[in-house]
Amino acid sequence: MIRINLLPFRAARKKENIKRQITVYVLVAFLLLSGMAYYFIRLSSQLADLKKEEKDVRAELITYDKTIKRIQDLEKKIKEIKVKLDVIKGLEKNKTGPVHLLDEISKAVPKDKLWLTSLTESRGILNMSGTAMDNETVALFMTNLEKSSFIKTVDLKSVKLQNLSDYKLRVSNFDMQCRTYAFEEKKPRPKQKSKRR
Repeated sequence: MIRINLLPFRAARKKENIKRQITVYVLVAFLLLSGMAYYFIRLSSQLADLKKEEKDVRAELITYDKTIKRIQDLEKKIKEIKVKLDVIKGLEKNKTGPVHLLDEISKAVPKDKLWLTSLTESRGILNMSGTAMDNETVALFMTNLEKSSFIKTVDLKSVKLQNLSDYKLRVSNFDMQCRTYAFEEKKPRPKQKSKRR
């Protein structure tokens, strides 16, 4: 009977299996490390790009901040100028308002038939006293005043007939009150309801 010693063959086979497993293990480890290195490099590149973009955006924001600050300064100046213009318009209106009112009154006075002796204005109330040739002249004066664009209402307070014996004339002394558009009363604020808890 022939005896064959298979131990060296088995040992060689075992060594070859171990070498193959080590080779597969090293290859898998190499591929895994290569994949991780590639992914790391790619992420590092993206991170560097994002950091550069962030830096650019921050630099752009700084320029926008300067622009926004300039815009806010300009808006502040515009508001100040508007307030000043409103004050100037108010002063011009107050300056020319009485002139126009007096012009309207002088146009409303019937010539050579009516004379004003007193004229006062306070907070939109115009009080006038004067003398007219007759009651019809007073009525005409009131009608002319009502046509004026500066006077809202005309109220006759009193009319008294007076005899001027030196001139043999009878004249009408009158007192009237007018409301003008120059003064507007402040509207009362609506009362707020108190909240109960």
